Amino acid sequence: MNRALCILTAAAAAAALNTQAAEPASGIAAAFGNTVMSVYPDGRSQKIWLQPDGSWTGRSRRGTPLAGKWTMKGEKVCLRQSKPRILLAISYCQAFPADPEIGVDAKDLAGTPIHLKLVKGHVETSAG
Repeated sequence: MNRALCILTAAAAAAALNTQAAEPASGIAAAFGNTVMSVYPDGRSQKIWLQPDGSWTGRSRRGTPLAGKWTMKGEKVCLRQSKPRILLAISYCQAFPADPEIGVDAKDLAGTPIHLKLVKGHVETSAG
């Protein structure tokens, strides 16, 4: 998975939370301490963990450590990746339904279908 795709997939997952970093609303608060998981058609998953201070960390489908900042842009959650460092400083934004527990079907930057869901706890390993 290329680095740009990692950030965009993570952003899509975070977008399911629909809130602001400065004043976390109840939707995003559900993500704090839990795992936002992007499940791919091959069964592998990418995981991210959002913090109330606007930072996020995660693991790509291949286990590469990820990190960055999340913000809001209108009704969309946007992620900007800082680890691993990428050449293009891209922010990827996406809006999702207010209830992340239901999950939602979406696409990553490359157009690959993914299923986004919120999983209780800090999940490091799971096929989704």
